[in-house]
Amino acid sequence: MHDELIARAKAWLAEDPDAETREELAKLIDAEDHIELAARFGGTLQFGTAGLRGELGAGPMRMNRVVVIRAAAGLAAYLKSKGQSGGLVVIGYDARHKSADFARDTAAVMTGAGLRAALLPRPLPTPVLAFAIRHLGAVAGVEVTASHNPPRDNGYKVYLGDGSQIVPPADAGIAAEIEAIATIGSVPRAQRGWDTLDDSVLEAYLARTDDLLAPDSPRTARTVYTAMHGVGKDVLLAAFARAGFPAPALVAEQAEPDPDFPTVAFPNPEEPGAMDLSFAKARETDPDLVIANDPDADRCAVAVKDGGDWRMLSGDEVGALLAAHLVRRGVTGTFAESIVSSSLLGRIAEKAGLPYEETLTGFKWIARVEGLRYGYEEALGYCVDPDGVRDKDGITAALLITELASTLKEQGRTLLDLLDDLAVEHGLHATDQLSVRVEDLSVIADAMRRLREQPPAWLGGLTVTTAEDLTRGTRTLPPTDGLRYTLEGARVVVRPSGTEPKLKCYLEVVVPVGSREGLDAARAEAAELLAAVKRDLAAAAGI
Repeated sequence: MHDELIARAKAWLAEDPDAETREELAKLIDAEDHIELAARFGGTLQFGTAGLRGELGAGPMRMNRVVVIRAAAGLAAYLKSKGQSGGLVVIGYDARHKSADFARDTAAVMTGAGLRAALLPRPLPTPVLAFAIRHLGAVAGVEVTASHNPPRDNGYKVYLGDGSQIVPPADAGIAAEIEAIATIGSVPRAQRGWDTLDDSVLEAYLARTDDLLAPDSPRTARTVYTAMHGVGKDVLLAAFARAGFPAPALVAEQAEPDPDFPTVAFPNPEEPGAMDLSFAKARETDPDLVIANDPDADRCAVAVKDGGDWRMLSGDEVGALLAAHLVRRGVTGTFAESIVSSSLLGRIAEKAGLPYEETLTGFKWIARVEGLRYGYEEALGYCVDPDGVRDKDGITAALLITELASTLKEQGRTLLDLLDDLAVEHGLHATDQLSVRVEDLSVIADAMRRLREQPPAWLGGLTVTTAEDLTRGTRTLPPTDGLRYTLEGARVVVRPSGTEPKLKCYLEVVVPVGSREGLDAARAEAAELLAAVKRDLAAAAGI
């Protein structure tokens, strides 16, 4: 067994084009570090609907140039099998370690395979890449990013020509082509021949933002902004300047791209502590709202002053606010969200007479809704311009929420006032998460098995009226690994994360509210119910 491990590692070493990972692997082989070698060579990173994502390092279980070259070759073979030889593939990348290398390798493989390749000019937000695919008429796009994962990770996200991320069966088709590649030595890689785009694509993306806002809307809201050490700052500042908003006050320590993310444990606005510097800046400058992008700027976090201090709005709160704003502006088209997001969107759409759809988790599904006008997901993802970007976009979402804050400011009101209006009109929709990060993935499998074998009859004192195993699919949803419980006045969805070693449980309770005077009591009741549901669910799942 050990000899076989060493042999596989040496074979990998012989074809690895990266001096850094070669040196790393050579040391492990020399030290005969069988535990670490087994961790890297005990399987392969699986290509799925999220593409690839994993820790940087040598070996097939890590993100590295060998894995990326194979993935690019598999994608190229898949595109050619679909009759798209000679088609254009656009490649974007963030500012993480190795991102630029992985992007160049992808361009070299696409060019070597007879496709045309075009690199974005520098690290730019993921939504710019999603926009570029449709704008340039590409047959596919690749974004090298690990989004808001820890600094040691990187990833590889694939879009097809409609500008939305891959879904089955395309993922399996690409994975099969990757599997068929014997060695990377057999993959033709061009030395030149691809294009590096100029700023005209970025200019076209920014030009679309001009039409996003109402022509006569106020532009007075003052903001604090953090790029979370990512690539959002320059594009967001340009968009805000074009719109005529006051220039955001920057969180200087997090403004410039830094792949080590030195000020945050996880570069995700949802993680505890990630917004601390933003709140400090807000206490100093007293803006109307705080805006944060994640490192590849496809997500947008919003914080507001609540009482004496600042707090993050949940993704569901921002999702409802943007929906209400669009309804008031008279938009038409379908509103959509994933099954883990708040049911409040459905009520807003129904009251406005707009079509509404629920999808599986992820923008790869939301973006495919027919006639989509607005889509959101509770994990801080919002699609407010689906004709331009068929994916979540943290830049355009930031523009729209700042327009809404400006409109309310002119009326002497705030985002919190509008949330109160929505609660009185539709009931208080309170959401929470039970999220468990694991080292051992079997913990997640055990929890899902336990819940399937012994579904809870009640949670938090509320009767479970229906228990759905989503692996069987539903009338409107394709099969997925998840469980959904409908309770009297509540809803729970349990699923393994698609991108991180986490079990995620999404909780929602709905408490009727008679008037604004009843809001405090409703919030207290909702908080109590959520805590009880969370406690009982954790016990039922054994976590």
